[in-house]
Amino acid sequence: MTTLEITYIGGPTALLTLGGLRLLTDPTFDAPGEYAVGSRTLVKKVGPAVGVEEVGVVDAVLLSHDHHPDNLDTSGRAYLGEVPVVLSTPSAHARVGGPVRGLAPWEHVEVERPDAPGRPLRVTAVPALHGPEGSEPLVGEVTGFVLSGEGLPKVYVSGDNASLDRVREIADREGPFDVAVLFAGAARTPLVPDAPLTLTSERAAEAATLLGARHVVPLHFEHWGHFTEDGPTLTKAFEAAGLSERLHLLSPGGSVALPPLS
Repeated sequence: MTTLEITYIGGPTALLTLGGLRLLTDPTFDAPGEYAVGSRTLVKKVGPAVGVEEVGVVDAVLLSHDHHPDNLDTSGRAYLGEVPVVLSTPSAHARVGGPVRGLAPWEHVEVERPDAPGRPLRVTAVPALHGPEGSEPLVGEVTGFVLSGEGLPKVYVSGDNASLDRVREIADREGPFDVAVLFAGAARTPLVPDAPLTLTSERAAEAATLLGARHVVPLHFEHWGHFTEDGPTLTKAFEAAGLSERLHLLSPGGSVALPPLS
């Protein structure tokens, strides 16, 4: 039976092993420190639990967006040159160029699986909103991903999405899901001071319900100073929603295998 194995590297970065393929989300391998974004400064508190050399070669990178250093940093950007395919937004392709294939919402690509020739992994770009409605000109274009294929668990990777309306649309078109990888943490910066830029813990629990997700693995809720909610907040929200058994909070460097299909 096929499983999805997720290894948590830190921040938004995780290694997903599915159908014999190794997929990396939002590569961030830089050390702790201060990182400028225009007139703002983002503070990274903790470095990656797994280094670039330990990650090694992957088959694809799933890049939610390229224009914030907490989702693609200097080391991560260099790493893209070693990857066969980087899937992201059309504007990321315009900025980064060669390594990036830009996908519009609902566009998909198929990646051949070494474990099942002729039964590819489908990667579908899905809508995401990195803040409240109307914030796109400020926060820029982002994307999420749906992973699917014959004999595979169906997986949603949210990217930096704060919108439950987008989640609802994805659930209606693609759900239900076996696994939801949700970027949480209720990120806040002076760019949009009155609203979170990623899912709050309460919205993450609601997203799990909307998606019908049997398993939820949060990413991007710690290790940076602009997150306002953390692991205990997620635990409390999922407990309040009666979803504790679905939540898998990984320690940096830790892995989980989800779920064998029956």
